[in-house]
Amino acid sequence: MRHVTVEYLFNGEPRTHLFEFKQPQLPVHEAAMHLLQLHFGDGENSLIMPNADATPAQILEQAERVGLTQIQVDD
Repeated sequence: MRHVTVEYLFNGEPRTHLFEFKQPQLPVHEAAMHLLQLHFGDGENSLIMPNADATPAQILEQAERVGLTQIQVDD
């Protein structure tokens, strides 16, 4: 397993989260999807999550709409 640190702003507040993955790289849009699940996955409103066929740009746009910005993946 590989440890990946993701730094981001959540509603303007700096945050850091450590993920473990088997894959060699974590693209920013996939990190955004994981952050959406982390912060909103248990919520009653599933409309916050992007569609399964959302493009990377759409995922990042949705993340920004709900306050997840400046997402950086550090290996």
